[in-house]
Order: sequence, then C-alpha cells, then structure tokens
Amino acid sequence: MEDKNTWMLKFEECEPANRLITKIKKAHLITEKRVDIMEIKKAIYYARKYHGTQMRQSGEPYYHRTVEVAIIGCYDLFRTDLLVTSILHDTIEDTSLTRIMISDIFGKISAEQVEDLTRIKFDRKISAEETLDILFAQHKNEILSIKLFDRLHNMRTIGAKSPEKGRKIVDETLNYFLPIAAHIGLRDVEEELRQICARIIEPNKPQLQTRRFFNSSYQLPSLVSQNEIERKKSQ
Repeated sequence: MEDKNTWMLKFEECEPANRLITKIKKAHLITEKRVDIMEIKKAIYYARKYHGTQMRQSGEPYYHRTVEVAIIGCYDLFRTDLLVTSILHDTIEDTSLTRIMISDIFGKISAEQVEDLTRIKFDRKISAEETLDILFAQHKNEILSIKLFDRLHNMRTIGAKSPEKGRKIVDETLNYFLPIAAHIGLRDVEEELRQICARIIEPNKPQLQTRRFFNSSYQLPSLVSQNEIERKKSQ
C-alpha cells in the first residue's frame, strides 16, 4: 500500500470524524475499555480515499455515511476492530479496496468482518434478507448489530429516497431487521426503526399504535426454523 506508513500526513478532519472521536474519548472516561483512536482515524482515511467522489442522494460524501454508522453504534460496538469494520463496511462491495488490502492494513479480523457485511456472494449480489439470514445462522451478532446500525442510519435519512424505494426499505425493515433487533436485544434500535416505519406507513396515526407493526409474523426463515426446532425439543 503506497500510503500505509504515510496516511497520517494525508488525513483530513471532517465533521462526522470529529464527532466519532469525541464520542470515543467520552467513553474512555467512563469505561476501562479502550479503542485505538489512531486505527479509527486510519479507517476514516481509507474510507474517504476509496469511496472517493461517491455521493449519497442527499448530496453528502458517501464515506460520511459509514462514519455515521460507527457513531450510532459506538457504545454497543466499543471495540477497535468493530468500529473499523463499521467505517469500512461498504468498501469491498463498492470500491477497489479488497479483503487482502484490508487484512494488510487493519488485520485479518477486520478484513473478515468487512467481508461478512459484503453482499457480493455466490457470484451475485444477495438480498438484505439473505445477508441477515446468513449472519444469523452463523451466530454473528456483532456483525448483525452493524447491519442494524447501518439500517437505522438509512431509515433516518430515508427522505432522500423515492417513495417507491422508501417503501421497499420500510418493508425490508419490518420483515427482516426488526426481528433481528429484538432477537439480539437492541431495543432502542428496534423501537426507533418501528417508529420511523409507522410514520411513513401511517403518518396521521398516534405513535402509541406503532407496536402493531411488529408481531410474530415478522421473522427471518432461520428464526422460524429455530423456533420450530425448539418447539419440537419441548414436546
């Protein structure tokens, strides 16, 4: 890597990066856990470098979005490799940064985790449902958490999407992401996702009615299968 040892000279601050670093420093004051801030800055540098001129529909640089995912999940994912993975989670799929390159720069664990989040599998781009199902079957709750924080950021900024695309995202969220959030115990994420979906589907309804949008019918196939296995064991 041509800038593996010189990235610090090229690192440029940005508003999301500053907020993430500030959040990490605040966490250091209240927990014995430690995150390597230099590794986080390095991840931001490479996200910016490889996402390059990619822009979101809202008009902001695409890499800002990946840093925002790390900000949302900072306290739940308070480990260097998981925050690095959050920042780089779209690079293998959307840029020329490869798993081998990530492994060389950040280590094997982060490289494997970014690949777990990459939807290019089996020589095709798999669906959100398939991605969640694979991660669930492999019991990769930490990686599922990153997917949930990623979806939460998408939902918070869903106004930039077309109505058709927005409704597709809402349907995916209700059917696949809410059950996962409930299963792994991210209750705040579950509730915010539910509230956003409710506002989009029925904007004039009181928010207290939103729990009807999540019930036992919203389950991943693997969740259904696991429930069936457990039911048979109890008979």
